[in-house]
Amino acid sequence: MTFDAAITFLLVADLERSHHFYAGLLGLPLALDQGSCRIYRVAEGGYLGTCRRPAGVSPEGIIVTLVSPDVDEWHERLAAAGVPCEKPPTLNEEYRVYHCFFRDPDGYLVEIQEFRDERWENPAHS
Repeated sequence: MTFDAAITFLLVADLERSHHFYAGLLGLPLALDQGSCRIYRVAEGGYLGTCRRPAGVSPEGIIVTLVSPDVDEWHERLAAAGVPCEKPPTLNEEYRVYHCFFRDPDGYLVEIQEFRDERWENPAHS
């Protein structure tokens, strides 16, 4: 038995505002619009979903991590768009990643990181 894909769903207050962030600013293609939920493709087999729940948004303890070799460029783009930056690009020696952190429109922490650990198996380069 195997799995074909993984979807992480976030509860959001406003689907359009979230769509602007995830599709517009981050450029994630919309894979499926289900009305009150939208699913975006992040990578082969990896998806991020947003579901409208105006009274049930609680971003504490959740980090959405997007892996990219372009951390500095993403930081510049999101900062220029006025997205709240939690931490500018820095090297984390403990985890051997270069990363930055932003907040999405509902307060979810979004990390953009590049692995600097040779043990990381990048499926995009396999």
